[in-house]
Amino acid sequence: MKFMLIVKADPDSESGRQPEPALSQAMDAYNQALVRAGVLLAAEGLRPSAQGARVHFDGAERRVVAGPFPETEQLVAGFWLIQARSLEEAIEWVKRVPNPDGLRSQIEIRRVFDQIDFAPEPDAEPQRPEPRPRDAGAARAH
Repeated sequence: MKFMLIVKADPDSESGRQPEPALSQAMDAYNQALVRAGVLLAAEGLRPSAQGARVHFDGAERRVVAGPFPETEQLVAGFWLIQARSLEEAIEWVKRVPNPDGLRSQIEIRRVFDQIDFAPEPDAEPQRPEPRPRDAGAARAH
């Protein structure tokens, strides 16, 4: 199972301030532990929301709002994508995330949908896929 570990933003991450060297070193060590364990799929930090935008959808209308966004505690500062056997294993990995300054923060854990989640029910009738336009033309040519 894949899990996204979502690091919530705070005033420091939204200011664009780089972490202290001790935190950077601790995070590097943590990331290396994830790599050695074979669970890390991706890990990225995000730039502050001031450098981003939101697109709001209302039917066919699109409205773009430039950052920054005021609700810091609802923003994402970064993430890890890991492969774990269970939510409990993912929680154990999150508990090991360094917090050398003892800061108050949170990491949200969310399971990622997998292809199997979209598979038909075992008792369902097999569905024949509709031919795509490219396939239909190829079928007529033969």
